[in-house]
Amino acid sequence: MSRMSKKERKPQQEEVLQEEILEEAPAEEPPAIDVAQLQQDLDKANAQAEEYLNLAQRVQADFDNFRRRNESVRADAYAEGQRAVAAAMLPVLDNLERALDAAATSTDEALKNGVELTLKQMRDAYAKYDVTPIDRLGEKFDPNLENAIMQGSPDEGEPGTVCMVLQKGYKMGDHVLRFAMVKVVPD
Repeated sequence: MSRMSKKERKPQQEEVLQEEILEEAPAEEPPAIDVAQLQQDLDKANAQAEEYLNLAQRVQADFDNFRRRNESVRADAYAEGQRAVAAAMLPVLDNLERALDAAATSTDEALKNGVELTLKQMRDAYAKYDVTPIDRLGEKFDPNLENAIMQGSPDEGEPGTVCMVLQKGYKMGDHVLRFAMVKVVPD
């Protein structure tokens, strides 16, 4: 019996062990693939993905609609605020016009010039925001722009026309800020 060195015995023992392990282990068969089940799972996953996509598209469309509505509401509120401020300042404009009329008979030129410049500045500010007077003297009465508070006589003009403006009306764009108070010749 020849003696094997430890180095020679070790690789032989490993080979024997590996052979025993291979003999003891049963041969594994690959699992059977159920194609029908896989197709059903795939269809289910695709349907769920389609549902999530539709939901995401609806949420995006709802958000876009909300954003547009919000912008519209904000623009309307801003315009309404402008109209409210312009309407609140109309009595100041009326008083400046009265002050200019009163200053016309005054000998104080500085007062007259100061009122004229202030009135011009106020009119320029209104013009910047498209505020215009409703001046319809001699024209057919329009209840959308004027309030008839008096009736004139037939000798004051054509029937149905404005014969006197008692208080100027103003509009901002298409919105009436204040209706003109007028005297109308009866029909």
